[in-house]
Amino acid sequence: MTMGWQTVVQAEALAAALGREELAVVDCRHSLADPDAGNEAFAAGHVPGAVHAHMDRDLSGTAAHGGGAGRHPWPDATVFCARLGDWGITPHHQVVAYDGGDGAFAARLWFLLRALGHVDVAVLDGGWARWRSLGLPVETVTAAPAPARYRADFDRSRLLDARAVESHLEDGGLLVDARGAERFSGVSEPIDPVAGHVPGAVNRPYLENVGGDGRIRDAQALHDGFQGLMAGRDPGQVAVMCGSGVTACHHLLAMAHAGLPGAKLYTGSWSGWIEDPERPVATGA
Repeated sequence: MTMGWQTVVQAEALAAALGREELAVVDCRHSLADPDAGNEAFAAGHVPGAVHAHMDRDLSGTAAHGGGAGRHPWPDATVFCARLGDWGITPHHQVVAYDGGDGAFAARLWFLLRALGHVDVAVLDGGWARWRSLGLPVETVTAAPAPARYRADFDRSRLLDARAVESHLEDGGLLVDARGAERFSGVSEPIDPVAGHVPGAVNRPYLENVGGDGRIRDAQALHDGFQGLMAGRDPGQVAVMCGSGVTACHHLLAMAHAGLPGAKLYTGSWSGWIEDPERPVATGA
């Protein structure tokens, strides 16, 4: 079997590849409301051979990186690579990430690896929900992979801070906010202390990338949707954001799946933007 999965992979294909030495599976289940929920879900059952990545401890850095880092700071490359090594992952592995369903948390790991230059990484389409619905194998034993070495650095050209976002907008770039419409407009803000959005941003909730079953939409439909939003821009002229730089990664995954790779991430996102009370805030659609 040839793997080489780079955006999404179907559960049936992953099930057929289980046990291969070059395959690494990472469970990214998480709950913003309950940070321990992912660990508990993993312990109760997971894809055979998987390791668990905690959003706060493994897929994020610390606020010590400086002001504007947001609720889920982008991690230090050396620290993140050490974690990959702990999981037995090398640059040569086919990595598959999954979460509870729509892929938003798994996409964070996907983009972390893509930003390191790791090509063969994909998100399990439909995640754990579809895996279980198909009656595929489940185990409760935690894998203990042999430690490995992973050495790489992030492509900083794809990671923006607040100042870079301001320059991006001034230069005619597109900033796409992946939060729901009510949070973007400022009607509701259940997480961050200030409601609204970055002036000049446009809204496309990341859930528009998936169907009602939590599976990613057809690549052509995604292509058409993003092309309409981009209005003639190149993907490199697009930056994405959300509340803390997590769910925005689903837009990067969806764009790559649609044949539109190369967009950038505002790592601090809304929670980082509002750390400076002097930055402007917009409300409304």
